[in-house]
Amino acid sequence: MAKLERCLVGGTFDRFHNGHKALLNTALDVAELVEVWITNDAMSANKSPFLESFEDRRESILAWAGERITTHELEDSMGPAPFREDCDSIICTPETLGNCQLINEIRLKNGLMPLEIIEAPHTLDEVGGIISSTRIRAGIIDTEGKLWLNESQKSQTYIFHSGLDSELKKPSGELFLGPEDVPEVAMSAAMENIAPGGLVAVGDVSVATLLDIGVVPDIALVDGMTKRKELVEKVDLSGFDILLNASNPAGEITPSLIDSISAALHNDQTTCIEVDGEEDLAPMIIHLLAPLGTNVVYGQPGKGVVLRITDLDAKEHCRRLLSCFEVRN
Repeated sequence: MAKLERCLVGGTFDRFHNGHKALLNTALDVAELVEVWITNDAMSANKSPFLESFEDRRESILAWAGERITTHELEDSMGPAPFREDCDSIICTPETLGNCQLINEIRLKNGLMPLEIIEAPHTLDEVGGIISSTRIRAGIIDTEGKLWLNESQKSQTYIFHSGLDSELKKPSGELFLGPEDVPEVAMSAAMENIAPGGLVAVGDVSVATLLDIGVVPDIALVDGMTKRKELVEKVDLSGFDILLNASNPAGEITPSLIDSISAALHNDQTTCIEVDGEEDLAPMIIHLLAPLGTNVVYGQPGKGVVLRITDLDAKEHCRRLLSCFEVRN
């Protein structure tokens, strides 16, 4: 069977993933040339504040694509498909089939032959969900469809390995400097640089400082300690909607801590997790489970405040670190 000549593909193509690759490979299987029309920044602005820029999305496709694929800027929901005479096909997923059918109706009215519609099935992740940019932005899966933390991993206890000590002591994010006795200086600077996502504060001093400057974080983790010493004055937690408890000995990451972080991330009320033990390693789990764009702040003793915004790099970094821990079932 002879190949079609030119196939059109339209979409946002945020966080270029295995589902996108499967869609484009299907198009390449049926057509000699494939035109990828990528929604521009103006069209994408209302979809999510965490979408990559048009140029970044285009570059991700070009880095993967061969010479049979070209990329173009899409300025409306139909693009050139209703009037192009040099195209003979269009590819879609099940939810965009209706738009392709509408395009063909318009083409017929314009005196053009309808495009052959190729409907590509969804690509599924390791637990049977659809690999989609939405699920990636939600922090559930990576671009290959792997869970950042699966159910088996959530049930394990992770034991700190001394070989990681120097790496974990380095600020994992942007460090905002400020005097230790006036933590509001560094914290206020960090707050001026946060993303539009949720705010998670780890550590009693960080939580207390935010509350002192009038900011109630969406999620807080406290253990009643600072610099391994018990606080004389405990943080006032009365401003939080929900209080959770987690048991997490020093140098460990327990299922109790993982479950409490997961529960806090899945409700829309301000939540404080009171940790019996230590919460120092909690940012690793927060980044692995949190949506992209989540702001995670914690104190850097003697220096100031670290802000790390959850992105794919942060998740990959935490996945790698966690793989170096010893595991106890």
